[in-house]
Amino acid sequence: MKVVLQRVRSASVSVNNQVVGEIRRGYLLLVGIAQGDTEEQVKRMAQQIIKARLFSDADGKMQSSIVDISGEILVVSQFTLLADFAKGNRPSFHQAARPEIAQPLCDYFVDQLTQTLGRKIPTGVFGADMQVELMNDGPVTIVFE
Repeated sequence: MKVVLQRVRSASVSVNNQVVGEIRRGYLLLVGIAQGDTEEQVKRMAQQIIKARLFSDADGKMQSSIVDISGEILVVSQFTLLADFAKGNRPSFHQAARPEIAQPLCDYFVDQLTQTLGRKIPTGVFGADMQVELMNDGPVTIVFE
C-alpha cells in the first residue's frame, strides 16, 4: 500500500465535470493498493495517518494531528502510484492489486478513517477518470508505504 498525503487548504475531485468529493483544511490522500495488501496493513496505515502530527502549533512546529484541528480528509484511489519503470519508459502496474481486491481494501481504509474521525470521508470514484484540484498547504507532502 502506498499513500501520498498532501496537507491542503482545500481539495476536490470531479468525475464528468461533477464534483463528487471536496474538503476544506485537511488531507488529500492518494491511495494505491498493492498485491498482497491486507486489512491489517490498511488499518495500521489509517491509524498512522490519523496520528501523524503535520499541522503547526502557535510556534510553527508540527505538533497537531488531523483530529486536533478538526480537519477533513479526501481519499482518491490511484493505482498509478504503484508504477514500475524497471523495464523501460512505459510503466508497468503489475504491483497494483486487481480492482476486485483493491476496491474493497480502499473502502475498508475509508471506513477506518471514518470510524476514527467520526464523520463521513468524501472520496473519488474507484476506477473512474477523475480530475483533482487542490491548494497545497506548506507545501507538505508525505509518502507512506
